[in-house]
Amino acid sequence: MQRSVGDAYVLWRFSDGKPGHDAQSLGLVQSLQARCEIEVHELNVSNRFAALRAWLTGRYPAGCALPRPNLLVGAGHATHWHLLAARRAAGGRAIVLMQPSLPNALFDLCLIPEHDSPRPATNVLVTTGVLNTQRACREAVGDYGLILLGGPSPHYRWNDNEVLTQIDALLSARPQRDWRVLCSRRTPGSCLALLNKYEGLTVLPPGTSGNAVAEALTGAAEVRVSEDSVSMIYESLTHGVPTGLLAVKRRTGNRVTAGVDTLVARGWVALPGDWRTPAVPPSLNEAGRCADWIMEQWLNVN
Repeated sequence: MQRSVGDAYVLWRFSDGKPGHDAQSLGLVQSLQARCEIEVHELNVSNRFAALRAWLTGRYPAGCALPRPNLLVGAGHATHWHLLAARRAAGGRAIVLMQPSLPNALFDLCLIPEHDSPRPATNVLVTTGVLNTQRACREAVGDYGLILLGGPSPHYRWNDNEVLTQIDALLSARPQRDWRVLCSRRTPGSCLALLNKYEGLTVLPPGTSGNAVAEALTGAAEVRVSEDSVSMIYESLTHGVPTGLLAVKRRTGNRVTAGVDTLVARGWVALPGDWRTPAVPPSLNEAGRCADWIMEQWLNVN
């Protein structure tokens, strides 16, 4: 593959502005940057119809001033046509994260979580969960317990009282531990207001850099995650912190809840109601594994 000026590979990263999707694509990009010199260009996308028109015409105006890419990376349905249009106009390999809404065969590489049960194909790499920016940090042992909360979702029925009852039980069972809680954008304001009244529980600020979860995990000795937040579960596991779950009522059985059940069956996370310190999870670095595959198959860097 042709390199850009300065002997670096060129990567276009497409973003739909959603933090969860950005965390996935950034996880892959950062892992690639740790392995070779990558010149990254960010493209914000929103209009799928404009991307479809660009694909039909073979021109991609948003990238006309950029160096031609070796790799194009995107996560989220809004990025799919942009990936294809940019590849048609400028070349490169199109890498999509998560199960695409378009046929897998249209992309050069699909990084799809196992809970989506993707069909085997030469351009499909099955991942354990979704990619993220976390890195294992087992050298330093944290000293506090961390609670990570999600909120209402298409797959879960959030109930403040049910979640807070579990937090009460956790704090009562483990009073010697300094506990901190970090809420997500989905956490209801009513829940946050009640958490602020707790004694012996520190409510962490959400942060402005987008790295609030990573910063909170750095000093954590163990983590409890509400099971609706699959992304935070995998961030905790990737960081290498013992992880347990807080139960949230499921709307119905589906691929997301099945993925959580698989983690429990493997013993990677502690069940809700088991307030003992969870076991240390196995080493998990899916972003690094995917980056290694790309390096070996396409970039030929020894």
